[in-house]
Amino acid sequence: MKDFRKLQVWEKAHRLTLDVYRATQSFPKVEVYGLTSQMRRAASSIPANIAEGCGRSGDAELARFSQIAMGSASELEYHLLLARDLEYLDQPNYERLANQVVEVKRMLTSFIQTLKADR
Repeated sequence: MKDFRKLQVWEKAHRLTLDVYRATQSFPKVEVYGLTSQMRRAASSIPANIAEGCGRSGDAELARFSQIAMGSASELEYHLLLARDLEYLDQPNYERLANQVVEVKRMLTSFIQTLKADR
């Protein structure tokens, strides 16, 4: 069992989640159960799946949950694009969050490859 708090990819994903929560605070109230909820769920799913994988037995399980986290990151990537196109996010905030998601996805890819190579 690994301590997820010591993983850089978890730290970055956690920071991204906090930033998504802050960014969605200003979304229209009509979106509270729509896009706001979807973005927050997708964002929080990334570090949550990394944490869950760390609590499982072995690197194979951690790799599997990291792959699920990757799917959530891709989902968030689309939701950010949608929020920008709906003009809920301005361009600077969109770019900042989108860059964070891309960085987390790169880190997850590298992490998953390392876990699979260690087997």
